[in-house]
Amino acid sequence: MFDSADSPRVFACPPGADFPRALVDGLRAHYANEPPEALARVHLIVNTRRMARRIQALFDDGPALLLPRLSLVTDLGDLSALDEIPPPVPPLRRRLELIPLISRFLDTNPAFAPRSALYDLADSLAALMAEMQGEGVTPETIAQLDVSDQSGHWTRTVNFLSIVQHYFDDTGEPPDSEARQRLIVDRLIARWAATPPADPVIVAGSTGSRGTTQRLMQAVARLPRGALVLPGFDFEMPADLWGTLDDPMLSEDHPQHRFHALMRGLGLNATDIRPWPGATAPNPSRNRLVSLALRPAPVTDQWLRDGPALGDLRPATRSMTLIEAPTQRQEALAIALRLRDAAERGETAALITPDRGLTRQVAAALDRWNILPDDSAGEPLQLSAIGRLMRHIAGLFEARLTADALLTLLKHPLTHGAAGRGNHLRFTRDLELHIRRNGPPYPDADAITNWAAERKTRDADAWAAWVADTFTTHHSPQEMAISARLETHLTLLNRAIQGHDPTATPHPWAQEDGRAAKPVIDAFLDAAPYGGTLNARDYADLFGAVLGAGEVREVETPHPHILIWGTLEARVQGADLLILAGLNDGTWPEAPTPDPWLNRALRHKAGLLLPERRIGLSAHDFQQAIAAPEVWLTRSIRSDDAETVVSRWLNRLQNLLAGLPDQGGAEALDSMKERGANWLALADAIEAPGSAKPRPRPAPMPPAAARPRQLSVTEIKTLIRDPYAIYARHVLRLRPLDPLMRLPDALIRGIVTHEVMERFIRDTADTPEARNRDTLTATAREVFEASLPWPAERLIWLARLERVVDEFLADEEARRAHADPVDYEVRGKIAFDDIGFTLTGTADRIDRDRSGALLIYDYKTGAVPGKDEQKYFDKQLILETVIAEQGGFSEIPAAPVAGAWYIGLGSSPGQVAAPLSEISLAEFTTEFRRLITRYLSPDQGFLSRRAMFEITQTGSYDQLARFGEWDITETPTPEVLK
Repeated sequence: MFDSADSPRVFACPPGADFPRALVDGLRAHYANEPPEALARVHLIVNTRRMARRIQALFDDGPALLLPRLSLVTDLGDLSALDEIPPPVPPLRRRLELIPLISRFLDTNPAFAPRSALYDLADSLAALMAEMQGEGVTPETIAQLDVSDQSGHWTRTVNFLSIVQHYFDDTGEPPDSEARQRLIVDRLIARWAATPPADPVIVAGSTGSRGTTQRLMQAVARLPRGALVLPGFDFEMPADLWGTLDDPMLSEDHPQHRFHALMRGLGLNATDIRPWPGATAPNPSRNRLVSLALRPAPVTDQWLRDGPALGDLRPATRSMTLIEAPTQRQEALAIALRLRDAAERGETAALITPDRGLTRQVAAALDRWNILPDDSAGEPLQLSAIGRLMRHIAGLFEARLTADALLTLLKHPLTHGAAGRGNHLRFTRDLELHIRRNGPPYPDADAITNWAAERKTRDADAWAAWVADTFTTHHSPQEMAISARLETHLTLLNRAIQGHDPTATPHPWAQEDGRAAKPVIDAFLDAAPYGGTLNARDYADLFGAVLGAGEVREVETPHPHILIWGTLEARVQGADLLILAGLNDGTWPEAPTPDPWLNRALRHKAGLLLPERRIGLSAHDFQQAIAAPEVWLTRSIRSDDAETVVSRWLNRLQNLLAGLPDQGGAEALDSMKERGANWLALADAIEAPGSAKPRPRPAPMPPAAARPRQLSVTEIKTLIRDPYAIYARHVLRLRPLDPLMRLPDALIRGIVTHEVMERFIRDTADTPEARNRDTLTATAREVFEASLPWPAERLIWLARLERVVDEFLADEEARRAHADPVDYEVRGKIAFDDIGFTLTGTADRIDRDRSGALLIYDYKTGAVPGKDEQKYFDKQLILETVIAEQGGFSEIPAAPVAGAWYIGLGSSPGQVAAPLSEISLAEFTTEFRRLITRYLSPDQGFLSRRAMFEITQTGSYDQLARFGEWDITETPTPEVLK
């Protein structure tokens, strides 16, 4: 391994080889005949902690021996003068330090970006600074670029970058992580140049994608006893093609580009890379196929030249399955079925995808079989219980508290979790019902405490005071120091968990998610003083971004053989089956992140990494994973109701196979798809709902004792049009649940408009000169301000009312000319004792004319019913006339009714009279008595949707009636109830 050759020593494993196992087996074999301490002298440097753990585990499997010294590429300080290099500045602190600088820059350059982008700009600038430090690029290099062909935006960018110049100067301040890593590597290289280490040094598993790491690798490869071991090196790529990777602008997205850059730095050719002893590919023929499919774009014409040389392609694809699912749900279910099959067979299977949404769907599908996959990424901290609660509390600063936001906080599983959560949930339920029925949509401290005071018992007083103090008084959208707002935030978190019992002790960090959140919050507390001030919205965005960097690993024991990996884990693990999922462009590979500072050309000129670098690394992950013994390739054709675009790598593979029919490529592709179709058919079968007999059109017949004995005049229309709604409301006693956030709908508009008219008529009863446009408009504005918490709707509804004011006032003068108001919102009722029924009603307004006759008015902001509709369906005014003539209205003696009118206040203003002159009240009353008697009879069914005004009209109880399983042409099925 460490021969006396002068050229650098570079070994490699082919794609598909289990890299950590091959590395360990190769070291064991090489040192098998050496003294025990020989292997212990080896210094093995790997790229990730996961890789180190896997190598450690493989050595621990035995036989017993002295292990090599393991280090990470990022933890080499112990090899250099660590005491001379201070610890790095935490990344969050650096980002917060940049926020005030960016804020001042935006104050003088407001066109550069909106202030809402403060943290995003700080994050992207910190990432650019880290990259510049890692690649050895200074701000001077950026400023000296030839930008003659660039826009004026470049000048602003250079000015912006100048604000961070001091971070690159030697000021004695602690360095950033990348700068510190480069200092360590440079000192280590200088030490090795002066005194080469006598013991072997091996860098394994890294592709050298970062400039600092590549410098280290080149230095190790040139040591007398140094070597590199590369993962996933394409030995099948012809030597003459490596030269096509010279230009990063054309080849950065190729999976082998980073290796080419490393070889060029070492002065090596592809033929100089030696295979690692014992490392073999599971399927060499597949490696040749994939290598050809992924060749650089400018030379894909070589498919025609080299494709026939691949031979029979069926063996290469025999253990490959291709799934192209119609939707992501079906893709997830097919994957879950295969993982379940692997669990039953005792196989080790791993799902690999960067799409976390897809992995959550797969995990949810596996849950139906009680299979908990071992997810390496865990759950995002911001989606955990403690993360959600902290984000909800951050929202209290940003916006006025809404009813749904309050209930979200109160129902959170951690809220009031320290003690007495049972009573807390009971009070929360009662408060929710109160808010749904009575509002307000924006509850404040007075609304909460008044609710508690109005209860029959005073058991909720202390709880209501805690709710009011903890959640309703913290709307503070103004600028505030980040550290001060964070302290308030954490205080509210503890109070929310503690509850209203002052003796309870909150433990926000006790559970697994809390323990994961604690170091993140501690780091935020340490960094907050460096961040200056932010408004509430920017603080909430910042807090969400900070939480987004954390993750939570569940404490439950997962299935040992069903795994979910990210692309990083796939580099260091081995499995019998790999499922490469989410193979759509934009997902795998992910679209490059937009760079607000430098475009591709300027990055290339400056010596920075191109945006396609990540695509190239993803392509390398794909090339390694697809070479596994058995592999699934899956994608969804549609996602979120949009057509997806197949991943470029999968598209190349399919095109290559389809274009080689003589080598069995088309047949192999069809077989891959057929195997996938079989699994999709199983997924469809398991999702099939089966057949269910539709329910008939209901007409329930409850016993006479259960039938309603009292209805209002407005419910008579419902009884005629939709009797089932009366049955559901009065027999089953079901009420539609009002929304938490009442929207400004027609009902609310009608209520407030009624109040405006009542107040205006009452206030001007004795002052005719006040019955004018200004008074009515002022009254409307006052009522709307007090009753409507929606500023936009207040203005809109006021404008609508002003359009009908003149006509209303003219009609009102005509009404006042021969009558005067007697009462408003008058409640009344009459009893039909012979049938045991009571009719109730409320008249908006009753006037009395000079002869003593009554006039009944009802305000309508919606459509006013016509004459025929009033005769046969909407009998409200006629029934109120019956009540009035029989003395049913309180404090208004029985008297003849001279007329009844609807006063239109909507799009059709004016008066519409009830057809009293066309009917006989005695006959009408007899017909009404007959109608009620019929529905009090036990043999009369309450038919659903008997005579709706429009066929498209929806009812509050349609779902209960199973409308949709039947239609109005169907004969009803009476059902006798006991």
